[in-house]
Order: sequence, then structure tokens, then C-alpha cells
Amino acid sequence: MTQTLSKDNPAAAVLTHDADAINAARHLAEQAKVGAVERDQQRIYPRELLNQFTQLGLGSISVPRQFGGGGLSFQTVAEVFRLISASDPSLGQIPQNHFGLIQFILGEGTSHQQQQLLRAVVNGQRLGNGGPEKNTRHTRDVQAQLVTTSQGLRLTGEKFYSTGALFADILVTTALQDQQQPVMAFIPLPAAGVEIVDDWSGIGQRTTASGTVRLQQVAVDVQWVIPLPASDKPTLRGAVSQLIQAAIDAGIAQGALDDALEFVRSSSRPWVDAGVSRNADDPYILADIGRISTELTAANALLAHAARVLDAIDQPSLNAENGARASIAVAEAKVLTTEVALRASEKLLEWGGSRATLLRHGLDRHWRNARTHTLHDPVRWKTHAIGNYYLNDALPARHAWI
Repeated sequence: MTQTLSKDNPAAAVLTHDADAINAARHLAEQAKVGAVERDQQRIYPRELLNQFTQLGLGSISVPRQFGGGGLSFQTVAEVFRLISASDPSLGQIPQNHFGLIQFILGEGTSHQQQQLLRAVVNGQRLGNGGPEKNTRHTRDVQAQLVTTSQGLRLTGEKFYSTGALFADILVTTALQDQQQPVMAFIPLPAAGVEIVDDWSGIGQRTTASGTVRLQQVAVDVQWVIPLPASDKPTLRGAVSQLIQAAIDAGIAQGALDDALEFVRSSSRPWVDAGVSRNADDPYILADIGRISTELTAANALLAHAARVLDAIDQPSLNAENGARASIAVAEAKVLTTEVALRASEKLLEWGGSRATLLRHGLDRHWRNARTHTLHDPVRWKTHAIGNYYLNDALPARHAWI
């Protein structure tokens, strides 16, 4: 059985200039500001905005030009996600795994798989993640089984944290094949036996639909199965995925700070002991805003630096040393973007006072989003990896979370 990747999706643009991608992201970010509070409070998915993301050509900016994509820099990829996430980080997170999977295809796919899968992306198809599994020892523990039957390959299992799956054209998930070889299976949707359940109930990132995927005897075409790399093989998949995660956090921090400045200027009142007529003149708030702004500038600078480190590595030159250098540069950025996203979103409520917590303002969404998204991977293990790298020359682990 051969599964086709073709679909009648609206034509997607191809963006071959960094400035065009940045302008498209700015345009989409402005659109995303409208209704962001309502979408968060009522769990309304940003489907139309996600379709715009794809049709504008943003979904293929990291696909190399030899496969028809934009071939743009990781600096541009990071800035696209930062800009969009400042308006709606759920919209930013939905295609995050799409980009990590593009990198996986580039690193591990055969020439045929690269040509076909990446051409589908360029044509406007979205890759969705069938995420890790609940009730396992850790996030890399895979129980789903891909077995050979008389009818061909069949996949059975249950996944969670499946961000993007509900909006995907191609579902991508891990499984253990016959000899317990871990593989990634690409499943064109819709497909018999695939059930995508809208059961994400997190306090933040509420419209990412990061819920359950159930797989029951799902037919998988052998040509769309890619073995996972050996643990000692250098890969950029983790660094690319984490760069985008850091960009989303930087966007959350920027959105929180922007809303904080506007709220302090227009909607808050000074503390009784401050001796000022405007909250914007409170000396302690001024100092706080100065500190947060400086921290965000530093985080953004590290984010851009990490992207430049990735841009300096091409696939043929990838080795253990430069791959580790990329992961550490991204980890450094992730430490600061995590800290400033949490601090800015909390300080926003402190500066605004009790009225900042009123439901109609929706300002609590910034902290909920920051706290939820930064739990994706523990920052304490970032600082551990950084310290071990510089002190002991220890290379970081190779997986999608470092």
C-alpha cells in the first residue's frame, strides 16, 4: 500500500528573502493581537491565523532551496516565532514541532523521503506531533508498536502532548518497530484508526490542542518510516527545536512587557506612599521596568547569537563538537528567555495592582503561558549542561530537548 502525500491545500507562498519572512510574521502578529484574550479565555483555536501562517509561506522558510523552500536563516526563524508569540504564544507553539521535524527529515531521511516530505511542506502541508506517552518512565520511553502484518505495517499506541496534531496534514510519531528499533512514522491524515482527542487542559498555552492521539492498527507506508538516529550520532534537531522554544519564551516576555507598559500608563493608579500622581512615575516601578527591559535585551541577544551559531553549521560539516556548541549556545539563550518570561509576566501583575487581575483584561494569560511553556524542559538541566560543558568539556545529551 502506498500512502499519498498530496492534498488540495490552498497554494502556499515561498519566501526566499529574510525581510519578506519578517514582514509576513509582523503582519500575522498584528492579526493575532485581535481576539487574543478571547481565544485564551474561551479556548478558541487560532485556525484561520494558522492557515495564514502556512499560506504566507512561513511554514517552509527553513526548508533548503534545493527542496523548493525558502532556505532562510535560523536567525529569521527565531525572529518569526518571537514576533508571533509576542501576540499569541499558542499560535507560536502550534508549528514549533513542524520545524523540528523538518530538521529531523534533513538529518535522517533518505533522499526520496527528503524530496517527497519536504515538497509536501513547501506545498503547504503541516507536520503535527504525536507526542510522548503518559505513564512511562520518562519522555523518551516509547511503548507504541509498529508491527509487520500480512496487510503491511500497523501502528498501535497512545500519545499525549501532541501539539499541532489537530491541525496537521501529516501526523508524525515515534514507535518501536519489529526488532525494537525506534522509528518515526509519517501518517497522512485523515487515516483510519487515528483519533485525535481535544483534551488539553493546561492552565496556559490553552489553544495549542496539545492533547491525546490514539492509534489503533493504523496503516503505515514503509516509505514513510525513518529510523531514529543512534545516540552517538551528531544532530541539530534538538538545538533547532530548543531555539524555537526559546524564541516563543522571548515572545511571551515581550508581550507581557508591552501590555505592562500600556497598563501602567493608562489603567493603574499609584501607591498611596509613592507621592506621585501617576503610577508611571513610581520610582520602584521605573527601576523594575529598567531591570526587566535589560534582561529581555540580554535574552534576545543570546537568542540571536544562538541562531548565528546554528547558521554557521551546514549538514555536511556537522560533527560532535560543533553540534554540542550549537546546543550549548541555545541552552544559554533558553536559560535567560525562561527567566525573563516568568519575571516579566509576574511583574506585570505587581505593577498593575489588584485591578490587573480582573478577568476582562486577560493579563493573567501571560504568566500562565510562561509558566506552562517553560515547563516543556527543565531549565535546571540547561544550566547543568552548560556548566558541565565549560568545566569538564562534557558534550550535552543528544535528543530533542537539548
